[in-house]
Amino acid sequence: MNVAVLLSAGRHPVSGQPCPVPVEMQAIGLGHALGAEMTGLHAGPASETIADALGHGLARLVHLKIGEADDPLASLVAALGAEKPALILAGRVGQGGEDSGLLPYALARALGLPVVADASALREGPEPGTLLVEQALPKGARRRLVVRLPALVTVHPAAPAPLPFAYAARRRGVVEERAGIASPRGERAIEERAYRPRPKLIAKSAAGASAAERLKAATEAASGGGRVLVDPPPEEAAREILAHLRDIGVLRG
Repeated sequence: MNVAVLLSAGRHPVSGQPCPVPVEMQAIGLGHALGAEMTGLHAGPASETIADALGHGLARLVHLKIGEADDPLASLVAALGAEKPALILAGRVGQGGEDSGLLPYALARALGLPVVADASALREGPEPGTLLVEQALPKGARRRLVVRLPALVTVHPAAPAPLPFAYAARRRGVVEERAGIASPRGERAIEERAYRPRPKLIAKSAAGASAAERLKAATEAASGGGRVLVDPPPEEAAREILAHLRDIGVLRG
């Protein structure tokens, strides 16, 4: 499996000094666990810390040289479109710069690839040409997905720690410099949409409220313009519902 790992020039959150981005080093570790042939890919000005990724398990690094004010998207699209890796790994977000976390999604859209976010573990899928992704969810939950390759996967900080840095591996690694595509960052088009009211949530949980209270809360939310989906009440609460319907005038007698 041919894997490309996207690398960025990070800065330490406290000292502000250049340093590798930890979640990108974790991405290298996930690719190493797959036994894949990995290539690092960085689009930007020269940075000494980018080559430190070679000491964490990369054997080859491609540096696409562009100006600091250039957009890296065009250079990455051209390079990945030519090499066509089976899997592209990226960090969840960069560190220390103008980090929005949108580059992997813009890149996947330009290449026509599916995106799986926040991977904490990777394994070979049940069928050839597939990948099993363990996705990190809030509150420590996990979800397993099977994605068909090629695909782009972003890595979550909950992934295993990076491989230890080895200076000898850093010296053995190959850095290949190429000319990138100069693409000045301009104002990207922003899509404007009309406001759409969102459903109103019931403050009290459905589990702790009676059937009549759930129906009353849903009625009040609906009257305010929202739309709420309520779980069907149990059969033993039918009398409470009928009494509430009589109170609000829906039923008589």
